[in-house]
Amino acid sequence: MKISELSRTSGVSLPTVKYYLREGLLPPGRPTGRNQAEYGDAHLRRLRLIRALLDVGNLSVAGVRQVLQAVDDAELPGHHLLGTAHEAIAGVPRADRGTPGWQAARAEAGRIVAGRGWRVHERAPALDQLADAIAALRELGQEDMLAMVDDYAEATERLARQEVALVLARGDRAAMVEGLVTGTVLGEAVLTALRRLAQEHTSAGLAGPG
Repeated sequence: MKISELSRTSGVSLPTVKYYLREGLLPPGRPTGRNQAEYGDAHLRRLRLIRALLDVGNLSVAGVRQVLQAVDDAELPGHHLLGTAHEAIAGVPRADRGTPGWQAARAEAGRIVAGRGWRVHERAPALDQLADAIAALRELGQEDMLAMVDDYAEATERLARQEVALVLARGDRAAMVEGLVTGTVLGEAVLTALRRLAQEHTSAGLAGPG
């Protein structure tokens, strides 16, 4: 298909498709003539993945590029690809990560992970994110919420086992790679949305009729 058809089929505007091509997010089509190229189903699938990572996953263009480069690296182990996806969704770090309060929260995050027996890299972005949350809760005087950490960990560990098993069952590397990315980035969006819905439901039940 021509680039105009790719745009029409995907629902992504032509200028945006061209932008993705310039940025290297979308691979070039097969040249068919002067300033002409042919695009296929793989381009359409990649375009939909890009939009999902940007619109649903809320990744930046730089984050999407980082993830897609890892996806296209056939030599990269799946575990490393998972780490790349985690880095891309890590967000902006707190400015106080060098303070004693944050360092204490980081040590606490490490103890939580060690207590679960989880095999996690000491520089995992999620460890810093956990420390960010712990530090903020302590600053706000909401330490009682930290009593729920084991409940969070238990629920997410069970979910992670199911997610990884589902992806590994696909067999085909391309499908597994895409599953790792979508499961990490989009799965997080699903989890966040469902948690909010469950909170609303529970709150409504506690509040009573009306």
